[in-house]
Amino acid sequence: MNKGKVLIVDDNNGIRAALRILLPRYFAEAECIPSPKTLTSRLREMRPDVVLLDMNFDTDINTGNEGLYWLSEIKRLSPDTEVVLFTAYADIALAVEGMKRGAFDFVVKPYDNDRLVEILTAACEKSLKMARKAARRGDSGAASEMYWGGGQAMRGVRATVEKIAPTDANVLITGDNGTGKDVLAGEIHRLSDRARRQMVAVDVGAISDGLFESELFGHLKGSFTGAFADHAGKIESADGGTLFLDEIGNIPLHLQAKLLRVLQNRTVIRVGDTRPLPVNVRLICATNRNLEELVREGRFREDLYYRINTIHLHLPPLRERTDEILPLARIFIDRYAAKYRRAVTDIDPSGEALLLGHEWNGNIRELRNCIEKSVILASGERLSAADFSFADSIAEPRPLSEITVGESLEVLEEKAIRAALEHFGGNLTMVAKSLNISRPTLYARLKKYNI
Repeated sequence: MNKGKVLIVDDNNGIRAALRILLPRYFAEAECIPSPKTLTSRLREMRPDVVLLDMNFDTDINTGNEGLYWLSEIKRLSPDTEVVLFTAYADIALAVEGMKRGAFDFVVKPYDNDRLVEILTAACEKSLKMARKAARRGDSGAASEMYWGGGQAMRGVRATVEKIAPTDANVLITGDNGTGKDVLAGEIHRLSDRARRQMVAVDVGAISDGLFESELFGHLKGSFTGAFADHAGKIESADGGTLFLDEIGNIPLHLQAKLLRVLQNRTVIRVGDTRPLPVNVRLICATNRNLEELVREGRFREDLYYRINTIHLHLPPLRERTDEILPLARIFIDRYAAKYRRAVTDIDPSGEALLLGHEWNGNIRELRNCIEKSVILASGERLSAADFSFADSIAEPRPLSEITVGESLEVLEEKAIRAALEHFGGNLTMVAKSLNISRPTLYARLKKYNI
C-alpha cells in the first residue's frame, strides 16, 4: 500500500462510489467530496499528498475553467500537494494547459483503473519525496520545521494541532526544556490563517520587571529616562499574527494582572500614553513549569491560567520519542554539514546504536548540539560512535547499601568495566571514553580480568 493520502473532487456519484472501493486498496487514505466548495477546508484538515481534481462541476458550463481555477487555488494554498486532473476526452487541451500551470498529470474519462492508480501513485511518491527533503533541510518559512515521528504520543499532538491551528484558540504548550515547544508554536502559526503575518516570540522570563511593560506594550518618547523615541511593543508588533510567550510561568505575579488586562480587552496602552490601541493576536504560551501547582501556591493567577489554556498540548521528552532520534539526527547532519561545509552525510550502525541508547536528558536541544559538535570534528563521511561525545551529566550518588564494604579496588574496577561493556553493547571505544581510559589500557584490563 502507498502511504500517501488522496483527495478526490468529482461531482459524479458513480465515479466517487467506484473510487471509494478502488483507492483504499492502494493508499493510506482516500476521501471523496462532490464539489470544490469544501476543498479549502479539506486541504487544511486532511493535508492530502495528491488531489484528483475534476475539470468541470457545473453541468451548464463545460469549459474546464473551474478546474483551472481550483488547480491554481490548490497550488497557492498547498504548494507541495500534487494535482492530477480528471477530464473528458474533449478537454485534453485544457488538461495540457493545466499541466503548464503545475498539474502533475491528467487522466481521461472513461478511465482505466490500473492507469489511474499508476499516475496517483507516482504523484504521491513525488509529494512524499519533496516533503522528506523539506524536513531534512529543516526549511523555515512556508516549509515545516516540525518532525513528528510515528509514536502514539506525537500522533495525538499532531491530530490536535491540525484541528486547532486554523482557529484563534489560545494554546498552552508544556514540556521539559529542549523538547521543541518553540518549534511546535511555529508549526501552529504556519498552519493557521495568520501565517502570512509574523509570529512574534518573547522569552518572558528574560525580561526584567522594569522593562516588562515597555517591551510588551511599547512606550512613547520621553515617557522614562532612555525613551528617546516612540517604541511599539511586542504585542503591537504581532497584530494580525501570533504572539508566542515562552516561559510564561516566570512572569512575576504583580505583572500577570497587566498581561491579563491586555488579553481581556484586546488593547494595549503604551507606557506614557492614555490611548488604548486595538490589537488582534493569537496567543500561544509555553512553559516547563507546572502552572496548576503554581496556581495552588498562589504564584500564578487562576484567571490568567484559564485565559491562556484554552487548548493544552504536552510535548513528551525525547527518551519517550525514540522513533524521532535518528531522523532528527540526520536532519541536523544535513543542516550543519552545509553550514560548516563538511562532507558528513550519515550515521553508521555503531553511531545509531549509541544515539538510541543515550538518555537525552537535554532532549532535542542536546541532540542538536551533539550532532553539531560531531559534524565539526568528524573525519569521515559517516558519524560513528567514536565521533560522539556527551556533556558530563550529574550522576546520582550510589547508595551506600549497593556498595559492599571490603571490596578491593580491582573488584570495583572489574565491575565498572563489565557494566560499561553491557551499557555500550560491547563498543570498546565508548567503554574507554566512559571510563576515561585509553583503548590500550582497556585492552590490558580486559586481558587482566579475563573478560
